[in-house]
Amino acid sequence: MKAQHKYQFYASLLDAFQSYLDSAQTWNKFWGNSDDPKKTEEEYEKECFQSLIDKINRVPVKWEDSEKMDAGTSFNEIVDCIISGKKSDKMEIEKIPSLDDDSIITDLRAKYNDRIFIFPLPICLSFSRYFKGAISQVYCEGTLPTKYGDVLLYGYIDELMADKVHDIKTTGSYEAWKYRKNWQHRVYPYCLAQAGNTISGFEYNILEIKSGRYDIHTEFYDFNYERAQGELIAVCEQFVEFLEANRKSITDEKIFNNLTNNTL
Repeated sequence: MKAQHKYQFYASLLDAFQSYLDSAQTWNKFWGNSDDPKKTEEEYEKECFQSLIDKINRVPVKWEDSEKMDAGTSFNEIVDCIISGKKSDKMEIEKIPSLDDDSIITDLRAKYNDRIFIFPLPICLSFSRYFKGAISQVYCEGTLPTKYGDVLLYGYIDELMADKVHDIKTTGSYEAWKYRKNWQHRVYPYCLAQAGNTISGFEYNILEIKSGRYDIHTEFYDFNYERAQGELIAVCEQFVEFLEANRKSITDEKIFNNLTNNTL
């Protein structure tokens, strides 16, 4: 099956492409009204371009730049472990007792990539109870027909409930509908629907950690197969055009479904 696909994209790669497409809009949001911006619009666009090329080529993220990613991974793993009742095989997770009474657990501490992350136990339990009965880290894939050939879409779902897909996010700053341009809420339900699963929608479950406060937010997107397919075709065809125009900069051939040296 996979050998028939001309390209293969995972969901967060489409998010990186979307960020590149939105570079001018993002620059204007943060620096457009500044008399002395830290970087010009052209400089920012070049940064976004290189970031996208690095992601396509699977260049490892620098340790000093990966803290936010590691925090999200740690929180997801804690929630998954509570749901399954199993210990983690990815990181060390420990209970932190109260300073006043060591029989009372107040927080959970995760050690990952030589970093320590601490999350309040009530927050961790709140998320795990919400996802009671969920299947965690579910792989999905589907075929998207485009004018440039079939594209294999794939990725891992954080939590899969009966007819709804969930993705857990951690962020230091949240604003309403922050993830509306993300492609996960189209890709994952689309792949599941192709496999015969009835999916009603997608929900981002967001933990905002800011100035010692922990706030929970939710974004829900209903799912329509035909609408999602049309949106995915449009962005994937645009992405293919970008890839072919910059093929000389791409060193990892996996995105072109070159299965000689790479496998999923």
